[in-house]
Amino acid sequence: MQPENTTYHVIRGIIILMVFVAIAGWLFFQALKRSEDPPKLIFKWLLTIPVIAFIVWVVAPIVGAGGYVAVGGIILTVACGWTLAIIWGRSIASLLARPFVSLYDGGNAEVEPRPFYSIAEARRKQGHYAEAIAEVRKQLDKFPTDFEGQFKLAEILAENMNDLPGAEIAIQRLCAQPGHPPARIAAALNALADWHLKLAVDREAVRRNLEQIIELLPDSEFALAAAQRIAHLANTDQMLEAHDRPRLHLPQGVQNIGLLASSAHLRPAETDPEKQAQAYVQHLDQHPQDTEARENLAILYADHYRRLDLAADQLNQLIEQPHQPARQVVHWLNLLADLQIRHNAGYDAASATLERIIERYPNLAAASLARNRMDLLKLELKARTQNQTVKLGTYEQNIGLKRGPRRGP
Repeated sequence: MQPENTTYHVIRGIIILMVFVAIAGWLFFQALKRSEDPPKLIFKWLLTIPVIAFIVWVVAPIVGAGGYVAVGGIILTVACGWTLAIIWGRSIASLLARPFVSLYDGGNAEVEPRPFYSIAEARRKQGHYAEAIAEVRKQLDKFPTDFEGQFKLAEILAENMNDLPGAEIAIQRLCAQPGHPPARIAAALNALADWHLKLAVDREAVRRNLEQIIELLPDSEFALAAAQRIAHLANTDQMLEAHDRPRLHLPQGVQNIGLLASSAHLRPAETDPEKQAQAYVQHLDQHPQDTEARENLAILYADHYRRLDLAADQLNQLIEQPHQPARQVVHWLNLLADLQIRHNAGYDAASATLERIIERYPNLAAASLARNRMDLLKLELKARTQNQTVKLGTYEQNIGLKRGPRRGP
């Protein structure tokens, strides 16, 4: 054999040996890492290596010699096999059974560490609030960014300890941490606003918490909902009245109502639509995102002023506003179709409005309902036309009290 071939075979053998050692070392490390008793595993390997070496260097040559000597080699092989079975039998059986056992116990999957607040909840239910806070803080020392623990701490401080400043510090610390989903940030600040409203009746603090949602989560559905709450914040007197025990004011009843010539003056005064519309316009100047006020203004424009164009403009502002929930947009489009039918805008206008629902939300149930309504739209318009009030002529008053024409002399 040429020296070059010998060198090639030697290098190849070394490389193969290195790869084998590397794979064996990695498998050994993984097995050692997953083992429940690493020292025991190392001891097994220390017993196994001499047995394998004995098989390779002693038993194999005897078996290869042939003849009667090979019988002794076979007996030694069986003995070595029994030795290895004693060493590794339980481990092999466990390896074979592991796929079936894993169906029940989860196998060797690593359990993700997570905080537990059961002790804190138990202490809270017992009325031991200081101990509950201590238990929550023990978990937060291990998991400082856990949302549940920080919110639970703020909740106990606010609702059980009446410590609103401490609760606000906990919530603000939570909001300052990166990585929390927007929905959780909004929920935490809304809860803080509720505590300020319920426990302290602090309107400015409530507004401040809601404005923080708009600042932290701009152009989102959470910012829109916060703006809605700000628009409907009552003044301090109304909040105090709602907070205190409500008083029932029972007006005195009308005396001798059966002797009155007319009871028309007893009817409650009707709301002036023009004043109501003006109030809505002024309110929307300050709170343009108040959807309830804009919807009511659209209905007033259509039903009182007979200005379907102004009503459609108000509703379209709501429909095109970003981040509005689908169910709300569908409601406004159906309302616009109702107004168009009610004020005789015609089949084409109402059909086009319902078509917008199908275009916007083709995969929602609302699209199917819009198609069904379009199929019945002509019948709906016809029924509306037939039910309209028929204006009759002007007749003489008290005609039933007049005497008929005199007959004869």
